[in-house]
Amino acid sequence: MTVIEAREQATLLERERIDWKLMTDLAVGSLDQAIKKVQWYGLRWKIEAFQKILKPGCRAEQSRLRTSERLNQLLSVFRILSWRIFWLPMTHRAAPEASPELVFTDLELRILDRLVKDKPAADRGRPTHSHYLIKLARLGGFRARNSAAPPGNETIWRGLTRLTDIQRGVIMGAELVGH
Repeated sequence: MTVIEAREQATLLERERIDWKLMTDLAVGSLDQAIKKVQWYGLRWKIEAFQKILKPGCRAEQSRLRTSERLNQLLSVFRILSWRIFWLPMTHRAAPEASPELVFTDLELRILDRLVKDKPAADRGRPTHSHYLIKLARLGGFRARNSAAPPGNETIWRGLTRLTDIQRGVIMGAELVGH
């Protein structure tokens, strides 16, 4: 067993300094190997967030499928859905000024523009990924107040569910009308 102690050098005003004591049975023979193990541990919260979307969010365990093949197919679809829900807020944090086409289809952008009116603001410029993520979150019940924290996975889930249902209706309506 190896114990790795990792201490954050600088402190931020909003929170206490990170001080981890990690125990591992993996080989740690150098500083580089220790740093790699700390980096792996740093990814843990992302894995847990993804699992939270997949397990309780999709309710895969509640499906009453009788064969492992069917369950595996269902889980494959749920993984794709969970990945998108997890990925949208992550890209918002990493690249808020990115083009919305990075994460939304043209039809999704048009529906969001039609359903969720922009809040009044001075010269906004070109709409960004962040702009459309907030619109999606507003579909999921996000209030978009200035003091609010960024929308979380559950809000994005609700917004994406509504957007998908509306998108299906738009597509079916176009097929029925012949456009």
